[in-house]
Amino acid sequence: MKILKLFYKYLTATIVAIQITGFGAALAESPEATNANQQLAAYRELPIFEAPGEAFDAAACMKGKSILSIPASSGVPFVKTIGDSMSKVAKTIGFDLKIWENQGQPTQWVQGFDYAINNKYDMIDLLAGADPRFLAPQVKAANAAGIKVVASHLTGFEQILPEGVSGVPIDYKRAGALLADWAIWKTDGKANALVIGINDVLSTESMMSGIEEEFSKCPNCNFVYKNVSIPDLATRTGSIVQGALAADPTLNYIIPIYDVMNLWVVPAITIAGRSDQVKVATFNG
Repeated sequence: MKILKLFYKYLTATIVAIQITGFGAALAESPEATNANQQLAAYRELPIFEAPGEAFDAAACMKGKSILSIPASSGVPFVKTIGDSMSKVAKTIGFDLKIWENQGQPTQWVQGFDYAINNKYDMIDLLAGADPRFLAPQVKAANAAGIKVVASHLTGFEQILPEGVSGVPIDYKRAGALLADWAIWKTDGKANALVIGINDVLSTESMMSGIEEEFSKCPNCNFVYKNVSIPDLATRTGSIVQGALAADPTLNYIIPIYDVMNLWVVPAITIAGRSDQVKVATFNG
């Protein structure tokens, strides 16, 4: 548990970032735009890593231990990057880590729990969207078998995890606020945005609270929210964007709150011939 927390604190300090496409110079003239730009200022430099605690012997701590990591979906590049990094850390320190490959189906997550319990793993890591709310019986069974269950890169600081699960959170609410701030700044306080999220993922609630809070400070801004489930990302994201662009010629920002959605958002904007008018702000590493 301790080494996992250390790893995720380092990970989120170094690769959690806002990614922007189409960012040219903007004149921040309105009070709303000026305020939004000030909120962004602290994040224009790379973060400095600060150790979360005293040094310890990771190899001794993890000797003979095993972790099964169940990602939200193996098809998400960001999630795969985390898994690859975890595998390197496990090899360096010397413990057994298995990544449970899946396509974002809760039934596949259940199969991962069964595998971990049957093979007596020490910990199950629900990684970046594999939601314990859908797995209450499995979490209970794992705990009964003496297996710790950790949700990592899943919740904001303010969110409470279900019983039987501990967490390694990040500041998703702040990330959501910064996405809204970027759109407000770049449109001089006149953002008209489509926000796309994944309600299947617990962190969406935290991110949306930040987005809503920032947009509420901008009287000339507007946004609508659309949900896509994890298994439907490839089939529905682009059509949602195309429909929104066709319905509203004044739309000027798309905010897919997780950057994997850009695989379908950007082509949809290009096909619609709106690349000059509609920009994208998104989040993750």
